[in-house]
This record gives sequence, C-alpha cells and structure tokens, in this order.
Amino acid sequence: MEKKSEKNNILITGSSGQLGQCIEKIKKSYPGLQLYFANSEVLDITKKEEIQHFLKDKSFNFVVNCAAYTNVEQAEKEPEKAFLVNATGVLNLAQVCKEYDTTLIHISTDYVFDGSKETPYIEEDTPNPINEYGKSKLAGEQYIQEILEKYFIIRTSWLYSEFGHNFFKTIVKKSETEKDLTIITSEIGTPTNANDLAKFILDLILIDGSKYGTYHYSNLGEATWYNFTEEILRFSRKLDTIKLKKIDNYPTFARRPKYSVLNKEKCLTSFGLEIENWKISLEKIMKN
Repeated sequence: MEKKSEKNNILITGSSGQLGQCIEKIKKSYPGLQLYFANSEVLDITKKEEIQHFLKDKSFNFVVNCAAYTNVEQAEKEPEKAFLVNATGVLNLAQVCKEYDTTLIHISTDYVFDGSKETPYIEEDTPNPINEYGKSKLAGEQYIQEILEKYFIIRTSWLYSEFGHNFFKTIVKKSETEKDLTIITSEIGTPTNANDLAKFILDLILIDGSKYGTYHYSNLGEATWYNFTEEILRFSRKLDTIKLKKIDNYPTFARRPKYSVLNKEKCLTSFGLEIENWKISLEKIMKN
C-alpha cells in the first residue's frame, strides 16, 4: 500500500514507558515523521495547561498518548490515581486536541471487557470492566468519543518488551535465579510485543491517518500466562532446567477477565498490514 509522504509532527506522551521507548527505538526508520518525546516530568497530562502549552508551541498533527496508570493491583487500592491519569488526563488531551485540530491516538486495553465471551472481542462489543484499572481506561475512551471526531483508540493486550516493567522481563529475571516457577492458567489473552505495536502506530499514520475510530491490535493467537512463560523458557533454553508448575489462580485484589483475546480483523482490513503470531514475535525479541 502506498504511503503518504507529507511531513507529520507527532507528540508522544508518556515517552519513558515501554511503548514510548519502543517508538523512540524505531524513529530513524520513519524519516517522514517528526517525533517529539515527552515523559511525565516534561508533560503531565493531568495538567491541562501543560498540554495547551505544548500544542500551542508546535503545530502537531498527531498526539500519541502512551501515558497511563497501568498497575492493575494498585488501582484497586487507589482508584483516584488511576482515574486521574487514565480518565482526567485523557479528557484534558481530548479537549486540547479538539482546540488545536490535532488527531489523538490513544492506547487502551483489553481490560475494558469482562472476559465472559468465549470468542475474540470485536470493537463493537459492549465494554464491561471488572476492575478499577479497566473502569478508568474505559472512562478515558468515552471522553475521547464524546469530544473528538479525529481520534484512534487502539486497544491492546498483555504488552511486553525489553523496556520497563512487564511480565516478560519478570520471567526472564526469575529464570536466572529460581529453579521453580508457579504460573496461572485461568486467564486467556494474547501477549503483544510493544515493538510491533510501536511500528503499527507509525505505519497507521503514514498509510492513512484519517481512518478514525476504535481498533483492536495485539499479536495473533492466544495463550495463558503459563503458555507465555513456557515459551519464554523454551526460547531461552531453560525449559528443561526450571520446574514449571500450573496453578489456577493467585489471590489478588483486582479481578481480571478470564478471556480477553482481541479480534484484529478490522485492523487488518483497514490498513493492510501484517500482524505476527505472538510466538514468532516473542522468538524475535528473545534472539535480540
């Protein structure tokens, strides 16, 4: 598919998170995009005047919002903090993007669903979050939909990379010192390489940054956390040296959807991009 060639100024909020770092890693591959990276110390999205200052200072075509409160467990104990970033912060972004006619690309989550389906969730399925994190992310989505016409909401799942804190890095680190790992089997979703999501976001802008709406993006296939762990150990050649045990669930503060696989058909047909199976993408990151 032919890509547009015009220059685009793009602001990446929350740039010190794993997705922001993945975008920064590949920026040289996108010379047609002028990317500006702002972490929470430079730009606090919970303060509307800071966003206004940023967008007034430069003519941004797009804002990619990677800023988020993502600690699912802690959100149950301090929901006001989760809502401040994931809802109020997104409200601020939407209002200012409307003021400056800027397209907002917002990253959301599979946790807006309750997990009661047995087939992959499509964009039109009714959200019904069962924890405070999911509720705060849904509130952010709703603000965007109420305020903006020019937006992309990209729901993703089980994000991991070589950056930040995530399940993949935790397992890799534990495998270096521990001989036994006990992992749950009760949740089914799709591990998603944040490097793949970063590429999709920039490709989306280049290919057609005007097919507005809500999209689901994750790697292909599905897995439990146990399956994910098993493949991490397999690719690191530690599957035979570490005793991997199954457990149905851990006691946690936050309820989690039992099934949260996302249907990517709309994403695939709208942009004509390939999406890799989660195992293939995991193998690539392990090799690198």
